[in-house]
Amino acid sequence: MTWAEMYPSSATVSDDLEEKETTSWTSQGRGGSALVITTGIATWVVSLIISNAAKLIIDENGETSWILRFIFTILGYTTVFLPCYVLIHLSQRHNLHTLGGCQWRLLRLILTGTTLEIVAETDITPTGRLSNTNVQTLYQKALSLFYCCAGLQVSYLLWGLLQEKIMTREYTDGDKIERFTDSQFLVFVNRILAFLFSGIYLLLTHQNVHRTPLYKYSFCSVSNTLSSWCQYEALKFVSFPTQVLAKSAKVIPVMLMGKLVSRAQYKNYEYTTAVLISVGMTAFLLGSGGDKKGNNVTTVSGAVLLCGYLIFDSFTANWQSALFKEHKPSSIQMMCGVNLMSCLFTSASLIQQGGFFYSLSFAARHPIFIMDCLLTAISSASGQLFIFATISKFGPVVFTIIMTVRQGLSILLSCLLYQHHLSPMGILGVFIVFLAIFLRMYYAQQHRKRKLEASEISESKV
Repeated sequence: MTWAEMYPSSATVSDDLEEKETTSWTSQGRGGSALVITTGIATWVVSLIISNAAKLIIDENGETSWILRFIFTILGYTTVFLPCYVLIHLSQRHNLHTLGGCQWRLLRLILTGTTLEIVAETDITPTGRLSNTNVQTLYQKALSLFYCCAGLQVSYLLWGLLQEKIMTREYTDGDKIERFTDSQFLVFVNRILAFLFSGIYLLLTHQNVHRTPLYKYSFCSVSNTLSSWCQYEALKFVSFPTQVLAKSAKVIPVMLMGKLVSRAQYKNYEYTTAVLISVGMTAFLLGSGGDKKGNNVTTVSGAVLLCGYLIFDSFTANWQSALFKEHKPSSIQMMCGVNLMSCLFTSASLIQQGGFFYSLSFAARHPIFIMDCLLTAISSASGQLFIFATISKFGPVVFTIIMTVRQGLSILLSCLLYQHHLSPMGILGVFIVFLAIFLRMYYAQQHRKRKLEASEISESKV
């Protein structure tokens, strides 16, 4: 036996220990991969059993068939969510994301939001707003405002009209007349176009270093896709104007969620306008009872789906707000991350349900459907970019005014194009809702002014 074998150097011992540690981590990683795959297979088998059991209980062709589709959607998301949860738990427990190699770098991206081991602290603009240091003339500001306003109006008016057409109108192919029924596919198309738009934007512009763990986007991604799913499904049971006004009333569940989750305190004008919105919604629903064309009649199913939309949407807003405060991603990074996770969830659900086959065969029978789908997705994705541009340049108040006007125009166009009936009481309800929204914006602006003046006076005294 040589001297080196009897008395190894400290460097050799260190190398041996590092090699053993790496081997141990690699074996743990392989064991973790097996556990993740096992979890995925088990989740898929259980979801199949639950799906078949649900089919025996719920009629697939009845008015409550949306419950069956909702269960299928949730089960599809679960087959992705649970294995990913196991993967993240094992990675955090054994620090697998600190290893070298492509697969471990991917884990690092999921767990830390970046593939870099050490991230330098760089300048971070609040909520990722685009900086605008150039001084603009009044004409340039007016032109920019017109551009943002026109972009938002065209994008979302077109988006609203097309989604109502796709979900409520019939497509004809010779003697065959049918309606498209898969809301999940529409959500998928919208999300993949939004992901591509935001991804290209990120590649072409300078952004802060991304620090948000990708898995944290999954929570608001699920709620966001479910809110969109409820929105599309609701159109099978309620009219489009009803849906638009219900969106205007989402301030109520947002306030309730803030009260329950964050113990938030609200001003008297906020409670008053919330009550006014409720009164306006009630008057509108009572006044639109004559709108009984096919599936557009307001039903319990439609009301439940609209409530689902409001709840999921309010959770999305609160979760994204928490991410902005904790990790400070830019708005485009948030858009890209959420839509990336949404593509993953919706594609898994569609594969499990056979939604891709149904939707593509429907598109083959009705080529005009392809154009409607693409225009809906493009208008939705471009509308999101206009939202970020408007808020960064002119602030949330101007944006809210533009979108409130858009909602009124959406109701008007929908009534004109699709012959929705509105009684005088229904028109009064619409007026009350929009009056409450504008009053809310006015008093919020006045409150901010008083608060700013009070802070300036306190600073001057000091």
